[in-house]
Amino acid sequence: MELSDANLVTLSEYLLKTLSPDPSVRRPSEKFLESVEGNKNYPVLLLHLVNKAEIDLTIRVAGAVTFKNYVKRNWHLDDDGTSRVDESDREEVKRLIVDIMLVAPAPVQKQLSDAISIIGKSDFPLKWTGLIAHMVDKFNTGDFHVINGILHTAHSLFKRYRYEFKSQALWTEIKFVLQSFCEPLTKLFEVTYGLTSAHANNPEVLRIVYSSLLLICKIFYSLNFQDLPEFFEDNMNIWMPHFNSLLATEVKCLESDSNDEPGLIEQLKSQVCFNVSLYAQKYDEEFQPYMPKFVTDIWNLLVSTGLQPKYDQLVSHGLQFLSTVADRIQYRELFQDPNVLTSICEKVIIPNIQFREVDEELFADNPEEYMRRDIEGSDVETRRRAACDLVKVLSQHFEEKITAIFSQYVQAMLNEYTADRGKWKAKNAAVYLVISMAGKGQTQKHGVTQVSSLVPLQEFAAQYIIPELETDVNGQAVVKADSIKYLLQFRSILPPEVVVGSLGAIVRHLRANSQVVHSYAASAVDRILTLRQNNVLIVTGEKLVPLAGELLPALFNCLSMRGSEENEYVMKAIMRSFSTLQEAVIPYLGDLLPKLTEKLAVAARNPSKPHFNHYLFETITLSINIVCKKTPEAVQSFEEALFPIFQVILQQDVQEFLPYVLQVLSMLLGLRSSGEVPGPYLALYPCLLAPVLWERPGNIRPLASLLRGFVQKSRVSPATKEVIKVSGLLGVFQKLISSKANDHEGFYLIQAMMEFMPKEDLDPYMKQVMMLLFQRLSSSKTTKFIRGVLVFFCFYVITYGASEFVVLVDSVQPQMFVMIVERLFVPDTQKISGSSERKIAAVGITKLITEAKQIIDGPYSNTWPNLLKTLIQLFELPEDQTDHPDDHYVEVEDTPGYDVAYSRLVYAGDPSAEHDPLSGKW
Repeated sequence: MELSDANLVTLSEYLLKTLSPDPSVRRPSEKFLESVEGNKNYPVLLLHLVNKAEIDLTIRVAGAVTFKNYVKRNWHLDDDGTSRVDESDREEVKRLIVDIMLVAPAPVQKQLSDAISIIGKSDFPLKWTGLIAHMVDKFNTGDFHVINGILHTAHSLFKRYRYEFKSQALWTEIKFVLQSFCEPLTKLFEVTYGLTSAHANNPEVLRIVYSSLLLICKIFYSLNFQDLPEFFEDNMNIWMPHFNSLLATEVKCLESDSNDEPGLIEQLKSQVCFNVSLYAQKYDEEFQPYMPKFVTDIWNLLVSTGLQPKYDQLVSHGLQFLSTVADRIQYRELFQDPNVLTSICEKVIIPNIQFREVDEELFADNPEEYMRRDIEGSDVETRRRAACDLVKVLSQHFEEKITAIFSQYVQAMLNEYTADRGKWKAKNAAVYLVISMAGKGQTQKHGVTQVSSLVPLQEFAAQYIIPELETDVNGQAVVKADSIKYLLQFRSILPPEVVVGSLGAIVRHLRANSQVVHSYAASAVDRILTLRQNNVLIVTGEKLVPLAGELLPALFNCLSMRGSEENEYVMKAIMRSFSTLQEAVIPYLGDLLPKLTEKLAVAARNPSKPHFNHYLFETITLSINIVCKKTPEAVQSFEEALFPIFQVILQQDVQEFLPYVLQVLSMLLGLRSSGEVPGPYLALYPCLLAPVLWERPGNIRPLASLLRGFVQKSRVSPATKEVIKVSGLLGVFQKLISSKANDHEGFYLIQAMMEFMPKEDLDPYMKQVMMLLFQRLSSSKTTKFIRGVLVFFCFYVITYGASEFVVLVDSVQPQMFVMIVERLFVPDTQKISGSSERKIAAVGITKLITEAKQIIDGPYSNTWPNLLKTLIQLFELPEDQTDHPDDHYVEVEDTPGYDVAYSRLVYAGDPSAEHDPLSGKW
C-alpha cells in the first residue's frame, strides 16, 4: 500500500462510507478496511490522512477512530511473539504519532492520545524508551497548545495506572515514569499556577492555562494512585497549598454559563477534591498536617455551591472527601457533637439527596440512564449517591445519633406526603434516607445483607411501601419506582412472606406506562425468583403457576411499549420466569415463541443492546431445552423457525450475534438423537472452516464446539461423513494448538475425531499431530498445555492401544518415549484436573503398564516402576496446583476494536464440559 495521494483519496472515500446509516453502504466499507489492515503502510497512511488539514474534519475524525481501533486489534504481540503490524510500520508510527497529535484538532487529538496509550501499553517503556524525553522536551517550548497536547497524551498514557493490578512490570514502568516526569511536571505546575495571576485579566490565556492545570491535576492523580511516590511526598508543600488555593479560586469568566455542563473551574475544583480524597484515603499519615485546612475548604465549598447539575461532580467529590475523613478514627471527634451532625444533615445531606428537576427530566426523558444510576450503581459521581454514602459512613460510627436525627426528617417528609400526595419528592427523599441509614453491607446478587437494628424495615414496608404498590400503577411513578427499589434492596432481609407476598402487586406494575416503573418491576420479578432460603428457591414453579397467566403476557406487553422494545430488565425477567416455570410454560409458548423470533429478527438488523440480546438468546435456548426434553422431535420445528433468521445473520456477518448463533446451532445439532443431518447444516459446514471466522476470539469456542458436533454425527450420518474432511479439521487443530488461549479447544477437537471417526482416516496424520505437539512443548509450554498433552496421550492409549502409542512416539524420534515419561508423565501427571480428565489419565497409564509390550518386558521396562508410582500418586495425592514458569505469559488478550467477546449461553450447555468419552466403558 503506497503512500500516494491516490490511496489517500480512496481511503477517504471508504472512511466516509463507514459513517453511512445504510448497512448496505456501511458494512462493505468496513469489510474493505478490515481486509487491508494487514497491508504494509496502512497505519502510516491513516496517520498521514488525519494530518491533512485540507481533508474534511469528519473524515479525519473517522480516520483517527479507525486508526485507534486498528491499533487495538493489531498492535499486541501474538502468542508466538509475532506482530500483525510490520516492524517498519511500528517504528514509523511511533516516530510520527506524537507530533501529529500535537497539531491535530481536538476530536482527532483525543483519538490519537488514546492510540498512544494503547501502543504504550504494549511498547512503553522498553520498546519506546524515548517517549517520555520527547514529551518532556515539549514543556520547554512555552507553547501551551503544544504543552496541552503533551499533557493530554500523558494523561491518556498514565491513567491506566488507576486500575491495573500491581505487578513487578507495572512498578518498573511507573518508577521509570516518575524518575523522568515528576520534576518537570511539578515545575510546570508551579509556572502554570503563576500564570493565573499574571494573566488574570485575559480570559483567552486563562482558559488555556486552567486547561493545563486541570490536566496536570489528572496526571497527579494517576501517578499517585498505586503508591505515594517519594518525590511527591517530598514536595507536598508545593502541591497541597496550591490545591488549597485552587479550591478557593473564583474566575467568573471560566465558570459555566450552562446549568448542566461544568466549566473549567468546576472541573478543576472537582479534580482537586478527587486528589485530596485519594491522599486522605491512602496516605493518611503523610497527609495529616494538611487535612484540617482541606476539611474547612471543602466544607465551605459544599455549603456555598448551588444545586445546578454543573456542580454535581464537584459536590460528589467533596462529599467523598468528607466520607473518607469521617471514616478515619483520628478525625471522628470532629463529628461527635450532635450539633455538627445536625448541621451536616441540614446543610449538606438533605439538600443533596433531594429529587431535583434534572432528575425528573432524566426519569421521564432518559429512563435507561436513570436506571443505570439508580439500581445499577453507575451513579458513583452523582451528588445523591455521594450523600447516601456519607449517611452510611456516619450511620456506622454514630448509629444512634444519626438514626435519631434523620428519623425526625424522615417522619416529617412522610407526613408531608401523606397530607399532600402532590409532594411526592418528600417521600422520595425519605425512602432514600431510610435505605442509606439501614444498609450496612450489600452485594449485587443478594441486595442489602447487613442492616441497622435501629431502623424498623418491616414496619416501614408495611406502612409506607406495600400500600403504595396497591394503588393505581400509573400514579406517582417516581414513588412507585422507589417502593419497588426498597423491596429490591431489602429482599434478603425482609421476611420471605413479605417479599413473595408483594409479587402480585409487582406483576401489576409491569403494566405501568412509565419505563422506569415497569423495568423496576421486571427487575424485582427476576431477583425475587432467585431468592433462596436454606439454599432452596423460595418461589418454585408450582408457586408461580397461578401468576403465570398474568405475568407472561404482562412481560411481553412491556416489549411493545415505547422505549422498552429491547428492555434488558424485561427480557431477563422473561428468561427467569421460563426457567422457574419449566414445563408449565409450554402452554404459553405457542403464542410467545413467535414473538421471541420476531424480536430476534429485528435485533439482528441493528444489534445495539448487548444485555438484551444475551437474555433473548438465553430465553430461546431455554425454550428449546424445555420443549425438546418433553418432545424430542420438536427440534425440527425450532430449526424451521430459527434457520431463516440465522441464515441472514451468517450471510450479513452480524458479528455481535455469530457466537450466539453458533452455540444454538451446536445445541440443535446435538439434540438430533439419530438419523441423517439435514441439508442446511451440511451446507453450512464449509463456511465454518473460513479463516476469517477463526480470527475473532468470540467465535473460537462455539465454532470448535459446533465442529465437534459434526464430527460426532459423522459416525451415524453418511452424508455428514462425506462432507467432513480430516485435513480441514486438522488445519483448525493446528491453529488452535498454537494458541496459549485456545489450545484446550484443539485437544477437545482431536479427541472427538479419535472417538468418532474411523482410525484409518486419521492414521496418516497422527505422526504430524505428534510433531506439532512436541514443537509446542519445546517452544512455549504452559501448565494448561502440559495437562492437555498428557490427557491426549492417555486418550490415544485408550483408543488405539498402548503398544501403538509407544511406536508412534518413537517414530518422531528414537527413544522419545523415555523422554516423555521422565519429563512429562512423572513430574506433571499430578497437575491434571477435572474428574473426566483424571479418569482418562488413570485408565491410560494403567493400560500402558499392563498392555504395552515395550514396557512390560521390552526396552522400556525400566519406566514401569515410575509409571506405576505416578498412577498410585494420581489416586492418592491431591492435585498439584503449582504453575509452570511460562504461565505468567498467558493472559486474556485485550482485543478491542470490534471483536465480540465470547458469552456462553448457560442454557445451551457446554458440550466439552458435559461429555465423558469413557462413560459406561470404565
